[in-house]
Amino acid sequence: MGAHQLMANERMDGAWTPYVAWMKHAPAIPNNLMGSNLLPCTVEDLPGVRERLELDAFHEEGYPPLLEAIGKRYQFPVDRIALATGASGANFIAGGALLEAGDEVLVERPVYDPLLGIPRFLGARIRRFDRVFDDGFQVDPDRVAAALTPKTRLIILTNLHNPTGARTSAERLLAVGELADGVGAKVLVDEVYLDSVGGDPSPPAASLSPTFVSTSSLTKAYGLSGLRAGWILAAPEVAEGCRRVRDLVDGVGVFPSELMALVAFENLPALRARARGILDPNFELLTRFVESRPDLLWVRPRGGSVGFPKIPGLEDVSAFVEILRTDYETGVVPGRFFEAPSHFRIALGGKRDVLETGLHRLGEALDKELTG
Repeated sequence: MGAHQLMANERMDGAWTPYVAWMKHAPAIPNNLMGSNLLPCTVEDLPGVRERLELDAFHEEGYPPLLEAIGKRYQFPVDRIALATGASGANFIAGGALLEAGDEVLVERPVYDPLLGIPRFLGARIRRFDRVFDDGFQVDPDRVAAALTPKTRLIILTNLHNPTGARTSAERLLAVGELADGVGAKVLVDEVYLDSVGGDPSPPAASLSPTFVSTSSLTKAYGLSGLRAGWILAAPEVAEGCRRVRDLVDGVGVFPSELMALVAFENLPALRARARGILDPNFELLTRFVESRPDLLWVRPRGGSVGFPKIPGLEDVSAFVEILRTDYETGVVPGRFFEAPSHFRIALGGKRDVLETGLHRLGEALDKELTG
């Protein structure tokens, strides 16, 4: 199925997350600026992993040295850590542990589409709060409070915000946590982009109070998407609930993946330096481009591997994105998948020459199709 077909009917075949379905079936394109992953690592980026690789092992709740390495990274005891298949698996398992059918869930907007699909799949009722452009897409506790009800059992947000890259301060998170405590809710924070911020690593939201549940993986910040190494940080009883939900989903982790993830944790400083070598120059390039264009506006990301510009005066960029793909061989993600149709998401975590060419083609398309 081609991307144009999915654009015509995004709920085709019962897709719970239209964005993911669209991305999986998007046609190959020379200047692909759609994916949000960091440029993938090679085996050589994990020193000694070939010699240590084993296949025949079984660990009921995850490879103990990996759990200990995650605990050391975040200063968390192992009983507050549950493993999962990537951040996507972590979010689903956490949702399964925290929600029952009919529960009320409060979800940010714009949103990473799977974070809507999970509560829908679990039979929850969804309410929304907005993160708005004019406020830099910040989490506004007043907006959260206005949407909260006594029936709310879970608040879902991302930090860094996906898709804008906005960062939420500990103070704002704590304010949201107090609101959640008032109605007996938890706060799920997808932090898969958080380690991509330069400087010292940020503490997870789960370190603030037992109200918070943090999810992450080695994908976006470290270029290890293929490992599908994800985790959940939470209060001990929540982490135990997540392990029991995993019993239903995939039982146990894939041991070679967990072993390689351990090697990655042993080499995080080098992997972080590699990431900075890719993201910093690409971010500078993208920033110069966007901020030199009078026909684009954005909130400059605080980190991550994507930007989320908007085209002022264009209510929905989808037709322009399709022209960009077909006539200029350049792919970006239309903002309708994030409930922000005047925006598009553009990736900066890949090869520099692809980004340079893609931005050049994007500039040509803007000049010719919108102002020419």
